[in-house]
Amino acid sequence: MNALHVEGLTKSYGSGEPVLHGLELTVPAGALAAVLGPSGCGKTTLLRIIAGFLHADAGSVRLGDRTLVGSGVHLPPERRRIGIVPQEGALFPHLSVARNVAFGLTGTDRAERRRRTEEMLELVGLAGYGDRMPHELSGGQQQRIALARALAPRPGLVLLDEPFNALDSALRTGLRSDVRAALRATGATALLVTHDQQEALSTADLVAVVRDGQVAQCDTPQNLYGRPADPWIADFVGDAVLLPATVDPDGTARTALGPLPLAAPPAGLRAGTVLLRPEQLRLTDTDSDGAVNGTVTDICYYGHDAMVTVAVEGHDIPVAIRVAGPLPVGPGEETGVRVVGEADLHA
Repeated sequence: MNALHVEGLTKSYGSGEPVLHGLELTVPAGALAAVLGPSGCGKTTLLRIIAGFLHADAGSVRLGDRTLVGSGVHLPPERRRIGIVPQEGALFPHLSVARNVAFGLTGTDRAERRRRTEEMLELVGLAGYGDRMPHELSGGQQQRIALARALAPRPGLVLLDEPFNALDSALRTGLRSDVRAALRATGATALLVTHDQQEALSTADLVAVVRDGQVAQCDTPQNLYGRPADPWIADFVGDAVLLPATVDPDGTARTALGPLPLAAPPAGLRAGTVLLRPEQLRLTDTDSDGAVNGTVTDICYYGHDAMVTVAVEGHDIPVAIRVAGPLPVGPGEETGVRVVGEADLHA
């Protein structure tokens, strides 16, 4: 089984601060994990160490029962059985599609190379494209061929380095789904490095948020979004409404949006920061029971929904409310705001 285990990984460049600070990460065999974080957090350094392109200062990397990085161990990239899908495909321009896909199939006879190449082209939805040249393909097709090339040698791990960056948003959405399906069809363990929150949450089985060279939280997309470990993670992985709160003995949080039930009241904590998601807030009539009143300061319309910001008394920062369907209010108008569901409290 090809589970990925990264333990205590540390890396510095020159005499500067370490880019990775004892990073820990486990990806179960056959899972697709996304490494998500802001620029400079260490995502690319992690990928390059796993691939074998950089030496770690300390720590270990294991793939199944094989040690790739460890004390006195640094397997060269060609011995790691790792497939890589780089940004923008990076196909060999002088080789046909079929020869690109077959590039890593050394040590197999011609008939097996042809069979495996055709199998991979079928898998990525490009059967019959083998005789074409890379410049005859669209950007999305080139990325599919790059994935087919990475999967052809049956690697123990596939690394995807922000592979959708150069594509337009509509193409990215469809290609993410196709890549996920292809990885699942082969049972490959995969690591997707990205700075795109939507991409990570919609594509991966697990999402590891990296902050200052460490994994701040690794969880399923649903748990990461619904129960983030701290307010920074909450705000980084999605739109968040953060409110200062005091906590009553019965576990109710008192906030600028009124009293709110808590999902898991922390023992002994009497003040903190309440986390809500914009979809938990509702626009209501100004005289509605349980609502607080405010003034609409801005509206950002996205087609499928809109984000309405409302200034409420007792809170310096306008709160964001996600609204689906017709907008009941406009900028400058008074509205009521009501909270649905439980809030999450952080110290």
